[in-house]
Amino acid sequence: MQILLHWFLAALAVAITAYLLPGVSLTGFWPALVVAVVLGLVNAVLRPILIILTLPINLLSLGLFTFVINAALILLTDKIVPGFRVAGFWWAVLFGIVLFFVNWVLGVRKRA
Repeated sequence: MQILLHWFLAALAVAITAYLLPGVSLTGFWPALVVAVVLGLVNAVLRPILIILTLPINLLSLGLFTFVINAALILLTDKIVPGFRVAGFWWAVLFGIVLFFVNWVLGVRKRA
């Protein structure tokens, strides 16, 4: 039951973030559920590999290259999930940042 709640909250965070940003479009709540799953899987599988492979560049940029990795994974999710569109690289960067804060707010509200 807990995993379904986390999945729903992640999809809600994706939907809220897409609503807030004009460069990100979502055709409904079903694609938000799929984006939550795909983005979670991509972040769980590919992100650690990319972080390790780009460690020297990440150290030189003081961790700012992580935003590039996050944007690339969001753009990959855009290509995989029908009904979810990101207008470009900078919208993907902003989507990642706003999604972090929306997830944080939803997480704080859930525990309170």
